[in-house]
Formats: sequence, structure tokens, C-alpha cells
Amino acid sequence: MSGILLLLLFFFQMATGVPLYVALLFTGFLGIAGTGDWTLLRVIPQQFFGGMDVFSLMAIPFFILAGILMNRTGLTDRLIDFSRLLVGSVRGGLGYVNVVGGIILAGVNGSAAADASALGSILIPAMEKEGFPRAYAAGLTAGSSLIGPIIPPSIFMIIYASMTNTSIGGLFAAGVLPGLVLGLAFMLLNAYYSRVHQVPVSDAKAIRAQAKPILIRSVAALIAPFIIIGGIVTGIVTPTESGALAVDYCLLAGFFYTRQLTWRELGEAIYETVRFTSAIFLIMGAATVVGWFLKWERVTQQFAATIVGMGLLERPWLLMITLSAIIFIIGMFMEEVAVLTLLTPIFAPLATRAGIDPFHFGIVMTLNVTIALITPPVGACNYIVAAVGKVPLGDLFKAIWPFIAVAMTVLLVIISFPALTVTVPRLLGL
Repeated sequence: MSGILLLLLFFFQMATGVPLYVALLFTGFLGIAGTGDWTLLRVIPQQFFGGMDVFSLMAIPFFILAGILMNRTGLTDRLIDFSRLLVGSVRGGLGYVNVVGGIILAGVNGSAAADASALGSILIPAMEKEGFPRAYAAGLTAGSSLIGPIIPPSIFMIIYASMTNTSIGGLFAAGVLPGLVLGLAFMLLNAYYSRVHQVPVSDAKAIRAQAKPILIRSVAALIAPFIIIGGIVTGIVTPTESGALAVDYCLLAGFFYTRQLTWRELGEAIYETVRFTSAIFLIMGAATVVGWFLKWERVTQQFAATIVGMGLLERPWLLMITLSAIIFIIGMFMEEVAVLTLLTPIFAPLATRAGIDPFHFGIVMTLNVTIALITPPVGACNYIVAAVGKVPLGDLFKAIWPFIAVAMTVLLVIISFPALTVTVPRLLGL
């Protein structure tokens, strides 16, 4: 069966509301059945469960649970208060708080969806009261959530590393500077918007008067990111162990320090973690089936031959621009984990042949997929932010494009300056 026909069938299933993992599995089944060799059907369960049976992926549920517990224990609120103390006393202060909050939360859960939910529920109404249009506040929240998968830990990086045998610790270290650059870019956009639209200046005295209690309250919340990032980057613990330690810390803080965590909420947090993790793993397993079929039909080799024929391997910069454009288009219509799982086995070997540093390309790939989280019509973070912020989806789709443009500009900067990604891993000897 031709690849174009399979692709059309896949998008037809998505358009009719078929769950993504079912659509991927059925597409793989049709492709294998189209070969006429029915003995190949045994590959489906092998690849499906094999795609999920990767040791390094055990870190994912821990990071998801740690992020959920941060929200339910009140630690997230304390991080946002700390962000307000740092940058909330200037014009458009809550916009900066939104971005800084995204940077700090990024060091806990590695999930843009979790950050979008946590930031949106608190900051969108607050930003509207400060004078921001609700649609802009929602767009900035969606943009800030993109920092989550770039600054370590990162669920996308774990998936990428598990598929390419790249060091997870090295990828995490490589994401630090790009994540900060992305945050700075959103701050500059907020500064421009706040000045042009004359957003009122916050009451600096009122904020500073609360400095001491905010600092005291924030200490417990700030420890969690240091446990995760510090442990992994220094090599003291593995990513999975770091996630488990973060969960343990959040449990202790929630039960004995903030005392906002109950056994009922813990059960709900575990259920939510299982639901999110199951969705990720089902999509990964199903995408692995399709990926195997593409290799079997030599689609990857044909694509590589096309790239070679275009002379892109001799021009790594242009190669990454071309691959980024492909990911951007596909990411507009497909779930991000599926995009990452399907395209990594095709694109990563090309980057290696072109002599691109594996950490550099890993961050470029991760940021590409992350940007898809806010690109209409499928971008998941848009729907989350619209729901928690009570913003009409159409208004958000109109407001989101400047933030997409900023993120794409940062992507271009990272592609052009590999030092942003490889410097920190080299300094740490990774």
C-alpha cells in the first residue's frame, strides 16, 4: 500500500475522532497487511510493547507525579509568589511573572501541559485584572509553557534519548541555555507589548513589603528543582532516581510542611499520573509500529537518499532548517509524542551523517516538537489554556501567532549557534 494512501487514511481517522494510538495502530496494520505477508502481523505486538519497554522511560511517570504534587501541595503557588517578588514590580509585571514561573516550574515536571494548567489557572485572571487582555494573557501562558520541555527535566528529551542512545544527562544540560533564551525572548515580547499598550505598573511597595514572608514560604518550593536538575547533571542520581526523589520530597512537603496534601488528593494525583502516562506510552507504542513499517518499506532510506540528492548533508544549517519546516507542518496536525516517535528514527541518523552534534540536534528536535504544542489547530497547550483561562479558542488562535513567531526565532538562533547547546554539557564533561 502506498505511503500517500496510508497517510490519507491516517488523517481521515484523526478527522473522524478516532483515538490517536488506535489510528496509528490501524495504519500500521493496514500497511503490513498491504504487503501481502500475513506472517508480519506478529510484529505489531512485538513493536507495540517493545516501544514502551524502555528502562529510561520509567522517569516519565515520576516527573509527571512530581509536577501534579507541586500543584496540589501549594508549592506551585509559592513559586509564583517568588516569581512575583523577583519581577512583578515593573510595568507588565505579571507577564514577567508568567515567564519566570514557567522557567522555575520547568525544573520540576518537564511537561508543557502541566505548566500551562498551573500557570493559566492562577495568572490569566490576575493578568486581566492588571490590564492585560485575556487573550494575550492566555497566549503568553501558552508560550511560557513551552519552556517546560526545554529546561530539564524534559519528557520529550527522555523519549528522544531513549530512541537515539543519547545521554539523558547530557541532553538535560544542553537544554539549560536554550530554555533561558526562550524565556528571555518571551520577556522581551512582554516588555514591548506592555509599553505599547501602557499596561499599568504594579505596586512595588506592596510587593516588597511581603518580601520576607514570601522568601520564607518559597524556600521549600525552590528545593524541588535543585533536587531534580542538580542530581541529574552532577551524575549523583539517574533521571529515574531523581524523579523518585522529587516525588518523595513533594510528599513530605505536602503532608508535613504545607499540610495541604490529603490521602484523597494523593490518590487523585496518582490516578492523574497513570492517565497521562498511559496516554504517552500508548502513543509511543503505536507510533513504534508505524515506524517499523516505514523502515521495512525503506521509506527512511528513500527520504535519506532525497536529502543526499539535495546536497543538504554538506550544509548542516540548511538541513536543520529543512527538517524543522517538516516538523512544523506535521506538528500542526499530529500529537507531539507521535511526531517525536515517528520522525526521530528518520531524522537523527541524517543529523549524525551531517556531523551535527547529537546534543545540538536533540535540542533542536525537542524545541521543534515543543513549538507544535501551541500551533493551531491541534496544539494541546492552546486547548488547556483556553479551558482553564476561560478564553474563546478562536480568540486564542488569533493571539498565539506572535508567540509562535518568537519561539521560531529562538529556534533559528539555536540552530545558528550550536554553542548554546553544547557548552554546558562540555563544561560538565558530558
